[in-house]
Amino acid sequence: MWVLLVALAVGFAACHQANLAPEFASGKTYAYKYEAVVMGGLPEEGLARAGVKVRSKVMICAEAADTFMLKLVNPEIFEYSGIWPKDDFLPATKLTSALEAQLLTPIKFEYTNGVVGKVFAPAGISTTVLNVFRGVLNILQLNIKKTQNVYELQEPGTQGVCKTHYVISEDTKAERIMFTKSKDLNECQERIVKDIGLTYTERCTECEARGKALKGASAIHYTIKQTDTGAMLLEANGTEIIQFSPINIMNGAAQMESKQVLTFLEIEKTTFKPIQAEYLHRGYLQYQFGAELLQTPIQLLRITNVEAQIVEILNHLVTFNVPKVHEEAPLKFIELIQLLRVASSQNIEDLWTQFKNRADHRHWILNVVPAIATPDALRFVKEKFLANELTIVEAAQALLSSIHMVTADLEAIKLLKDLTVNQKIKDNPVLCEIVMLGYGTMVAKYCAENPTCAAELVTPMHEHVVQAASKQDIEGLILALKVLGNAGHSASLKPIMKLLPGFGSATAAGLPLRVHIEAVLALRNIAKREPKMIQDMAVQLFMDKDLHSELRMVAAIVLFETKLPMGLVMTLADALLTEKNLQVSSFVYSYMKAMTKSTSPDFASVAAACNVAIKILSPKFDRLSHRFSRAFYLDSYYDPWMVGAAASAFYVNDAATVMPRAIVAKARTYMAGAYADVFEVGVRTEGMQEAFLKIQEGPENADRMTKMKQVMKALSEWMAHPSSQPLASVYVKLFGQEIAFANIDKAIINQIIQLASGQAIRTYGKEALDALLAGFVSHYVKPLLFTEVRRIFPTATGLPMELSFYTAAVAAASVQFQTTVTPSLPANYQVSQLLKSDINMRADISPSVSMHTYAVMGVNTAFIQAVLMSRARVHTIVPAKIEARIDMIKGNFKFQVLPVRGVNEIVSARTDTVAIARNVEDLAAAKITPMIPAAAEAQMSRETSTKISRMASSLASDMSASSEILPAPREGRLPKAFKKKMCAESKTFGFKACTEFKSRNASFIKKCPFYTMIGEHAFLVEVYPAAGPEVERIEIEIQVGAKAAEKIIKVITMSEDDEPLEDKNVLMKLKKILEPGMNKTASSSSSSSSRSHSSRPSVSSSASSKSSSSSSSSSRHNSKKVASTSSSSSSRSSRLSSSSSSGRRSSSSSSSSSSKTSSSSSSSSSSSSRSKQQLYAMNFTKNHIHQHALFTERPSSRSSARSFETIYTKAKYLANDVTPAVTILIRAVRVDHKVQGYQIAAYIDKTNARLQIIFANLEENDHWRICADGVVLSNHKLMAKFAWGLECKQYETNITAETGVVGKEPALRLKITWGKLPKSMKCYAKVISDYISRITKEFGITQAKVNNVPNQIKLSVAAASETTLNVVLKIPKKTMYKLGVGLPFFLPIGDTATELEPYQNNLADQISYVLTKANAAECALVKNTLITFNNRKNRIAMPHSCFQILAQDCTPELKFLVLLKRDQTQELNQIYVKIENLEVELYPKDSVSKVKVNGREIPNSNLPYQHPTGQIQIRQSGEGIALHAPRYGLQEVFLDLNKLKVKVVDWMRGQTCGLCGKADGEIRQEFQTPNKRLTMNAVSFTHSWVLAGKSCHDASECFMKLESVKLEKQVNLHGQECKCYSVEPVLRCLPGCVPVRTTPVTVGFHCLPVGANLNRSDQISIFQKSIDLTDEAEAHLACRCPAQCA
Repeated sequence: MWVLLVALAVGFAACHQANLAPEFASGKTYAYKYEAVVMGGLPEEGLARAGVKVRSKVMICAEAADTFMLKLVNPEIFEYSGIWPKDDFLPATKLTSALEAQLLTPIKFEYTNGVVGKVFAPAGISTTVLNVFRGVLNILQLNIKKTQNVYELQEPGTQGVCKTHYVISEDTKAERIMFTKSKDLNECQERIVKDIGLTYTERCTECEARGKALKGASAIHYTIKQTDTGAMLLEANGTEIIQFSPINIMNGAAQMESKQVLTFLEIEKTTFKPIQAEYLHRGYLQYQFGAELLQTPIQLLRITNVEAQIVEILNHLVTFNVPKVHEEAPLKFIELIQLLRVASSQNIEDLWTQFKNRADHRHWILNVVPAIATPDALRFVKEKFLANELTIVEAAQALLSSIHMVTADLEAIKLLKDLTVNQKIKDNPVLCEIVMLGYGTMVAKYCAENPTCAAELVTPMHEHVVQAASKQDIEGLILALKVLGNAGHSASLKPIMKLLPGFGSATAAGLPLRVHIEAVLALRNIAKREPKMIQDMAVQLFMDKDLHSELRMVAAIVLFETKLPMGLVMTLADALLTEKNLQVSSFVYSYMKAMTKSTSPDFASVAAACNVAIKILSPKFDRLSHRFSRAFYLDSYYDPWMVGAAASAFYVNDAATVMPRAIVAKARTYMAGAYADVFEVGVRTEGMQEAFLKIQEGPENADRMTKMKQVMKALSEWMAHPSSQPLASVYVKLFGQEIAFANIDKAIINQIIQLASGQAIRTYGKEALDALLAGFVSHYVKPLLFTEVRRIFPTATGLPMELSFYTAAVAAASVQFQTTVTPSLPANYQVSQLLKSDINMRADISPSVSMHTYAVMGVNTAFIQAVLMSRARVHTIVPAKIEARIDMIKGNFKFQVLPVRGVNEIVSARTDTVAIARNVEDLAAAKITPMIPAAAEAQMSRETSTKISRMASSLASDMSASSEILPAPREGRLPKAFKKKMCAESKTFGFKACTEFKSRNASFIKKCPFYTMIGEHAFLVEVYPAAGPEVERIEIEIQVGAKAAEKIIKVITMSEDDEPLEDKNVLMKLKKILEPGMNKTASSSSSSSSRSHSSRPSVSSSASSKSSSSSSSSSRHNSKKVASTSSSSSSRSSRLSSSSSSGRRSSSSSSSSSSKTSSSSSSSSSSSSRSKQQLYAMNFTKNHIHQHALFTERPSSRSSARSFETIYTKAKYLANDVTPAVTILIRAVRVDHKVQGYQIAAYIDKTNARLQIIFANLEENDHWRICADGVVLSNHKLMAKFAWGLECKQYETNITAETGVVGKEPALRLKITWGKLPKSMKCYAKVISDYISRITKEFGITQAKVNNVPNQIKLSVAAASETTLNVVLKIPKKTMYKLGVGLPFFLPIGDTATELEPYQNNLADQISYVLTKANAAECALVKNTLITFNNRKNRIAMPHSCFQILAQDCTPELKFLVLLKRDQTQELNQIYVKIENLEVELYPKDSVSKVKVNGREIPNSNLPYQHPTGQIQIRQSGEGIALHAPRYGLQEVFLDLNKLKVKVVDWMRGQTCGLCGKADGEIRQEFQTPNKRLTMNAVSFTHSWVLAGKSCHDASECFMKLESVKLEKQVNLHGQECKCYSVEPVLRCLPGCVPVRTTPVTVGFHCLPVGANLNRSDQISIFQKSIDLTDEAEAHLACRCPAQCA
């Protein structure tokens, strides 16, 4: 029985829940009151908000089964822009009237069990109005489960299909059932959203896990009552909150709040009828996008006559942007874009027809059409170009802009596809490149919005790849791969794989390396969508060690970009442990090491994995040379703001050369949970090294080529390096899309050379010069829509919410240029005539830029806008009027800068945030409210403070707590607007410049960046005329030559004494105070001067008592005149003495005298200091005699100083004796003709090799000057004196630069001494000194605290060798030194100086020589120890009497060949060098090294030998002879009795072969034989490079050959008896000859069954067989052949 009752109860409950969905009985009309509000702003009250409210009566009745009608009665629309909640909504009466017909039209909808189905409406109802109806229907959407009160599901709604939570409860007393339905708008299966301008960004899921930029949720509370006719909806209250901040909503955000209220009013007995119109199926409950896609949120336009409005705006832009940009030009440009988007294709065609022949209008049209962003824009450009109405430049610009601005759809893709096959496009390489790359970009944009895009979109490019590969069209193939790389479609994976070695056919393996690399790079965009597939491919490529190292490194780049997991990282680490290629090892290791420091969220897992891998690899790879390939990665990500940036750079090389094969740099930015690869540039120089390897083609020498080819034939198994076609290539990517690339090949170089050396350059130059002489007026304007980013999504009310960001700019420049030549030039003038003319040029330049940026959040429709807008406007204008006059005959050059009237504000940047409400029917009533009103700011702060105080007191009363819980704010700390203005005035040039910054923001509410941005900010830079007489112009005049004296305005007359003027000034001031009324006569001045002299001894003695003993001693040795000066003069005299008498006062004596006045502890410290000083002491010895010496004996340092002082004292101011060589006047010409400005005069005393420069102010009473004096005392010594201040007597500095020797090595010393310095200079010097002291440890510089000579800095640099320096810097209290500082070049000393003699007349060749020598790779042989180019030492056993390839150019150029031969009797080495038609033999004879050139011995006394071409030199070097031919790749070949060495230039690295190796840094692959097999040991490697003899009667006396030998014993291999043959050639005597000397060598053997026979073909291919075992074999080193040998 109980079971039956329970079952009945459950059944009744189920029936009860089944009827909870609202029902509308037939024959009745249900009336509701409806109100929907959308409001945007900051969450705090008292700030401005913008919003829209819709209020109406809603009538619902049943039309048929499951079909109902909904009608709005008395609809009203309100708009809001004001301070919330103080201000009220304002009715939009005109808009309501305009939309009334649509709002009052009933709609139909299907409704079953609470689920809204199809929606029907007449065609007359716009999509925007229908979405308002959907907002009402969204309330009725209820998915009620029968058996659960709490549940969740993905429910369709206005915003899409989103995660929805239901909670059902019952109020039994009120007989009401309560529903709560909430939605998480961030978890939707199908979120309705429209993104514009975001196709180039990628979502960063890991970033969003740490913070959100956009968050939304909604909740609706229902009250339902059960009636006899079913459940009736009594009330529904809905709230939706959407928060947004570009820098994480946790740090403050703006919000859009939507509220809906549906309240039951009554049930009417009658129903209403639909209108007499066809009801069309208009979709479902989900929001549909309408005209808001064409409506920019920046401004609302009422479009009545689109053609007329377009013409009006176009004329405005053309008229008001000459000669400078109008401040509102960017806004007008955006307005023109909006009008053109509304216009039809015919309207645009008519506009072009009307204005295409008017240059200014045409320019604006071609710049605005791409911004329409519809396929119509692309079609317009295509049609006009094919109709020959556009130039190549116009078409290229328009196409490039259209490709990246037009919204991608199938129509746009088809237009570009047609252009790719158009012959006119193909004929122009630039347009072809733009269109092809653009096609891939358009496909990528389309697939970003439609992830299931069809593979047919990239099929044309797949066919292009196949055709290009079959025709061996390498350039076409590379272009097609770049297109596929831009498209990034996964369907392109197979066609790309077919071009890669290991995946494709044998043909693919034979493609150039460039193709393989482009194929791998094309996988990068595919990897963003299919990372797992690309990882599998990239790993296989990387692990294939037979592939080129550069290809493997590029595969590693792609692999890391796929965010590889821990397992793959460890796989790479394990592979590196056995990797033989150090280029690859260095690259991947450096990449891993750089990734360990990554802070960006998306690479956090990669960073953790790399951190583990580095622990394994660092002991082995942490010290690899910087010349190996490397990867650099640096990023910074700040979680609280969700912003970051990353930069990566890749340095790819295949040999340890200075010039890499490729360099790639990329920048990435993170913001608001997304990232974009903003910029990338790559440069490949694969052909650059080849260009160095190429030599100028001369007459072919048959003998040379025959002999060289014989050598190559002997090494027939050696594969020459393939030739690369382009010299270099470069590509540029923006936002992950390649927009341009260029190959610099021979054709381009030849065109440039022909243009530069032909008649065309002269013609163009003459035309340009004629245009300048004739004068011209030019105006250029460039508008650009930099950014248009929009995200549109619906709110619960059915109104759209938009987040958008716009940046538009207009730049203009006007130039007027006029030229007058006196006398006038004839029609057929020569350029040389200009040098004899007086040329007057005038230029007016007005560059200006206006840029607007808008950030918008709010409701944006074609009818009404209610938005928050942050506007930033930047306007700059820097006009200039310049006149120049050049008189070459008189040597006069005058430049005038004329003032520009009416322009004060040259830079302005203003930002404000406002709330805007406006409707299209009443634009005049638009209301704009500042976000933070000025009057409300302080009031709101007080209200906030009051609320906080109340809260504090309430808490205090409730909790009996003290005021420390929440202290009341102090009134004195109320926020105020920030304003700061700084000005600088130049009275000399008559202008005043001011910068002003203002800010009034919301940071007083919340201290965070977002609130700081909200408000008003302004930054201004203004220039005004200074107070006083007006300046007409600023002149800069330069006079050179004899007439320079005529331009002197202010004659400098300075007293000859050394009395500081500051003493005079002090006494004169005292005299004025003590004797008021006394006139300043000449006698009083003299009296004052004499008193000053009489008072100085006591001052001097007082100062001396405070100085060190060395300083006192120094001052006693000065002349009487100098010693009688004040303390500052004493200091200067001390300085002069110290600078001129290093023998009298050395550093050690200074320390010693200092120690006498110190304590015993300091004495021991001084002694320790002297012991340290021995480490860095550099005994500098002069090796020169001054040309101004005053004594017969060799002058000391004292005499050199006296030489300078004597010259200086004899004529302190050269103006009295010589006329100026150059006069420069910089002056302001005032209306009152008063002289203002500066004068620079340079005097040259040729007799004493002296230069004096005086800089003075032109004002009559201004005696502040700068004097610079320099004297060349000899060819090795220069002394200079700089003095400044009043009459150049306040401050001075002496500088001495001289050369000498330290030991036997050349050295340079620079010494700076000073007396008194300005306080500011001392402060800066201290800061610099402290900074240098801090960073010295990072560079391995040693510091020591030493009491050096005060007021002196001494820098000594000595050459430790030709490539290293010893540097010592001594400052007063410290000595810093570093020994063995490496240089990237050779110093021109020692042997290098001798080697440079052939290039003494060519500076470029000298520079090239010292650079190439420093980076040359060296190989040496000392006895039986070979040191290869890679610096690997090997003990070798050399065969006798046989030539071996020591080093050779292994490119097809065959520039040089170096052969080595060891004599059998004396066992001495001989070297044969072959360069072009020159054969050089270096050999020992009678214990002396000798040389033969082309078979003729040259006596050592006739050396050096210079080849007639001047590019090959042979000279003696020590005990041996050296050959130098850097132009041919041989830096040096040297031979003496004990040693030989070969040096090749840097650009030959990786291009050589032979015993010395490849010079590529790969020490793990050093033992590479001619067939590229790596041998087991040095002996086998050495023998593989022997040039075998042909017969025992060979004149070369080489009686050996290389052959495979049979192992003398049988072995059991895998249980089978086998005979084995060596797969590495072994050196054996020729048939009929017997070995005289042998050596064991370990080689690899390939084994065959005992019964198998080795036929001839097997004997030939044995060297390609695999190695089954290694064992020793006997190699012959010397052979003897009888006369009867075969």
